[in-house]
Order: sequence, then structure tokens, then C-alpha cells
Amino acid sequence: MAGAVVYGIERCDQVRKARRWLDEHRIAHGFHDFRREGLDAATLDRWLAHLPWDSLLNRRSATWRGLDAPRRAAVVDLASAREELLGNPTLVRRPVLESGKLLIVGFSDALYRSHFGTPPR
Repeated sequence: MAGAVVYGIERCDQVRKARRWLDEHRIAHGFHDFRREGLDAATLDRWLAHLPWDSLLNRRSATWRGLDAPRRAAVVDLASAREELLGNPTLVRRPVLESGKLLIVGFSDALYRSHFGTPPR
């Protein structure tokens, strides 16, 4: 993969912060919007090979709260989480930043800085 890709939804504040940080630090990146482009199995499987499933599942999202209780209760392991994340990509904790082999879930100035450094402005 060339460069960094931010995955999320356009109206998410954390996604906006991540994209703004990358823009301000002149780091080329693409944006993948879950609402428009969905989430394919190959991408999710790549993430799940490196991250615990429960770090990707956003249990504080409006999408999660919109699921009925039995459906939420059924998400107990990798297989059930994978199925729910593929069916509802907005359940992914945002943003996911993928840059080479690096995966960062959520936005953190310190974490971005530790990976990308602080290029001159």
C-alpha cells in the first residue's frame, strides 16, 4: 500500500482530527468512507490478524446502541464480531489509520507523532 489511508466516516470528529493532523503535517493520505465504500472482508481480516477484535468494535457508537439486545449479546468472539463488523462497518472504532504495516485505531496526537515524527511546517 502506498502512503497512509484513514478509514472512518466523514462526519466523525475523531476522523476529522486525524485527517486534519495528517494535512497539517503534510502527510499524504487517502480516505475510505465506510458509509460510501463499505468494508471488505480482506481489509477486515488483515486488521483482525494484527489487532484484537474487541479493539475494533466500537461499543459506544450509535450503530451499536441501535442493535437489539440479543444481537449485541451475540457478539462474543472473533467470528461473531467479524460478521457484525462486515454487516455494519460503522461499528468499527474510528478512525483506523493504516500506513504500511502500521495500524492505529482511534486518534492520538502522540501516537501519530511517534510514527510520523514532526515534519517541518
